[in-house]
Amino acid sequence: MRGREFGPRVPGGGGSGEKGGAPEPGDHALGRSRGGFGTKIHVVTDGRGLPLAVKVSPGQSHESQSFVDVMEAVPLRGPRGRARRPERVAGDKGYSYGFIRRWLHRRKVRPVIPQRKDQVGGRGGCREFDARAYRSRNVIERCVGWLKECRRVATRFEKLALNYLAVLKLALIERLLRVFFPDGA
Repeated sequence: MRGREFGPRVPGGGGSGEKGGAPEPGDHALGRSRGGFGTKIHVVTDGRGLPLAVKVSPGQSHESQSFVDVMEAVPLRGPRGRARRPERVAGDKGYSYGFIRRWLHRRKVRPVIPQRKDQVGGRGGCREFDARAYRSRNVIERCVGWLKECRRVATRFEKLALNYLAVLKLALIERLLRVFFPDGA
């Protein structure tokens, strides 16, 4: 038969992204990490633990590599379309890098991130550390814990990262609906 290619296909050259959709990552957001073969979920929540944005990455990628992408995915429009910004951003020691602190400083957002042991000089470029504000970071952990209870999210049956991200977003919508409509009305 003429006009058809036989043999191995081009990696990542599937049907995703052909009609202007978001491109599928070549690794399908799957990779090896200490815990085995899997996907990392990056979630941004507000102070009440309500999810604002989510992103997936391969298991071997570091959290700091996805920080800017997931933070820029947060819709920051207030009433009348005026831009609003968070006062503080809390994260664990995995986010204690100079480029993250500079990114937050340029946007006038105070980082609540403890320094890592391998950083020199006080707080690793952050002179003040608000331990009280850091304690409230558990709302993020509770949101991720709730996501892990969703069977479809925890087991990742989806082959494509875009489909898995859609399942994640559906789970987060369910969480929002449970918070705003506790009676199921």
